[in-house]
Amino acid sequence: MLGLTALELARIQFGFTISFHIIFPAITIGLASYLAVLEGLWLWKKDTVYRDLYHFWSKIFAVNFAMGVVSGLVMAYQFGTNWSYFSSFAGSITGPLLAYEVLTAFFLEAGFLGVMLFGWNRVGPGLHFFATIMVALGTLVSATWILASNSWMQTPQGYEIINGVVVPVDWFKVIFNPSFPYRLAHMTVAAFLATALFVGASGAWHLLRGNDTPRVRTMLSMAMWMLLIVAPIQIFIGDIHGLNTLKYQPAKIAAMEGHWENTPGEGVPLILFGMPDMEAETTRYAVEIPHLGSLILTHEWNGQFPGLKEFAREDRPNSLVVFWSFRIMVGLGVLMLVLGVWSLWLRWRGGLFRSKLFLRFAMWMGPAGLIAILAGWFTTEIGRQPWIVYGVMRTKDAVSNHSALVLSTTLIVFIVMYAIVFGTGISYMLKLVAKGPHPGEDEAPPHDLDQSQRPARPLSAAPDDIDPSLY
Repeated sequence: MLGLTALELARIQFGFTISFHIIFPAITIGLASYLAVLEGLWLWKKDTVYRDLYHFWSKIFAVNFAMGVVSGLVMAYQFGTNWSYFSSFAGSITGPLLAYEVLTAFFLEAGFLGVMLFGWNRVGPGLHFFATIMVALGTLVSATWILASNSWMQTPQGYEIINGVVVPVDWFKVIFNPSFPYRLAHMTVAAFLATALFVGASGAWHLLRGNDTPRVRTMLSMAMWMLLIVAPIQIFIGDIHGLNTLKYQPAKIAAMEGHWENTPGEGVPLILFGMPDMEAETTRYAVEIPHLGSLILTHEWNGQFPGLKEFAREDRPNSLVVFWSFRIMVGLGVLMLVLGVWSLWLRWRGGLFRSKLFLRFAMWMGPAGLIAILAGWFTTEIGRQPWIVYGVMRTKDAVSNHSALVLSTTLIVFIVMYAIVFGTGISYMLKLVAKGPHPGEDEAPPHDLDQSQRPARPLSAAPDDIDPSLY
């Protein structure tokens, strides 16, 4: 397939499936917490606007949650099919961490998801609110275990290699490895940002089409407050995460910055734009700001950090890809901050819901959070290359012995099936968004049955006047 090797195809296949998967948990994490906030406000203020928004977004959450589960199962199987040598080598660590996710997050979500989605009129308000909080907590617990596993692959510790396989010797160090706190905070906040942009874009879309209701206004207003508060926090987290990466993965930082070598006694410029050339070992057409790279990464005017030339060629990440994926992420982050500040200014001027230019900007920024997450994920994973476990196992040693033909065929099948299945799911979810929130959704119990009238057995719920000819 296009002259690609089996290793390259295996990486593309995993990158394709994980790119689809990551957008669903990100929205699930954000929406679950958003639903908990909405229900809390409804219980506190008794304002039906919050109740109606809860019912509206819970339907979208359910569709998104289902697609996240399905896409996640595919990735789990790929560890055994395409990356069997990695599973044999490091499965004693990654396996238990994924099992902990199932035993904690999945069980927590499964135990309360039904109550959250179908129990509004069947359990008390306190219990239903508790179920919503537990589902939100489950999504955060799930992210914790997944990021603990990925962070260990980035900054491994707490292990020994015995008879050619990894053996955990300190689970506390395995889980709380050096990059874990920064990755967890960065990804969680990114999920909140992506959800705020998604919700805000939905509100802006409805306002631009004349659907100016208290529910739509509340939706947009809450999203913009979230964006205004969280975007600066994410910039701060990104800065300290970058310093942590410089300490433990300096080659990745050099590739992100397109930085090849230091000049003695001089600070490192920040390259805004350019085209890193891996063969020529230079960044062509560079647009630079002197000393700014030093200030950001070392907090010193003439501070220096390793350039790519200090690493062997076989140990260098692909700077061209990482350089631009990082800038896409940062550029979108700046636009998020601009949108949040603009919303504050319009709110002060009383034009938040009337400025068509702002509403169009908010609408077009809807997918920006998800695109930024994907760009950040590419930066993280491609920047780790050529290692699958950084400094311990190379990616080429982790791939299974499949031919390029087999991987090409399965990749094509994945693309076709994902386009059909997830294309249908995403289309349905967007149709739900386009309907907008309506007053009094799901207010009355189905068929007006109270709890005492509910049948004890499923068959006893069948009506007595069924026409026998139907059978």
